Amino acid sequence: MSNSEFWESIQTLLKEGFSTQNLQKLDSYAEQFISGKLLYKRFSSCEQYGCTTGGSTHVIASLLAGANASTDCSTQTVNSFKKEYELAKKQENNIELWARATDCWTENIDVTLSKLLGEKLTEGGEAIVYANGTSLVKSIGLDYFIQPILALDRITLHNTYFPETKFTVIGFGRNENGDFKVMVKQPFIQGSQLTDDEIRKFVTSLGFEMKNPRNWTYATPQIYLSDMHDENVIKANNGSIFVIDCDIRINTPDLRQGGIRTLTTNVEFL
Repeated sequence: MSNSEFWESIQTLLKEGFSTQNLQKLDSYAEQFISGKLLYKRFSSCEQYGCTTGGSTHVIASLLAGANASTDCSTQTVNSFKKEYELAKKQENNIELWARATDCWTENIDVTLSKLLGEKLTEGGEAIVYANGTSLVKSIGLDYFIQPILALDRITLHNTYFPETKFTVIGFGRNENGDFKVMVKQPFIQGSQLTDDEIRKFVTSLGFEMKNPRNWTYATPQIYLSDMHDENVIKANNGSIFVIDCDIRINTPDLRQGGIRTLTTNVEFL
């Protein structure tokens, strides 16, 4: 199957709806993605593996979002923001219809999670966090990304570079305001805060270069990494350092941090 045939297949599936047959076809694509028979050129091989560790729900949602994704990294304009918003709504719709068909959609997601898990543990700029035994459950919004595909990329990249605290996607939903949410599970790590200097030494040891200390931004030509402050990076009792949250992206030139990558949704079948 060629790249164009694959995406035509996805578009046909979206138009026809999520019948049992079409759900089986999506599951087959996910299995090929996970086994490496379907190569998603958006990611390196290790990043594609990182995507698979988020679970088949994460893989399928990433492909569905890719059916309506822009690969344009040009300078932002009013028209491009409008286009991005329109694409975001199409991606949300693709994922929502599929999630409802597979029972991984939650209405009033934060109200529902509060009833199931109790009061929220904490709330950040984009996520509400709940305790769930040895795990955390997070309801993540699109505030930093707008397009679901970019939020899903963030999960892929986190799982690739910080696998000890990987996110597993367990569903989707909307809050009381109608905002789209990604629901994930993550291991709970207990530890202490680090200083900015300790975090800098840790991140630079991974090959990242400090770009902006005011917003804790680092980068390689491949990856943009930000929001690396003392609430998102902790030291466990045994001295190991864990990144529990961050803003991590494919480093494209428009981020103006020396990025050399391009966003693509091309696929190749082996």
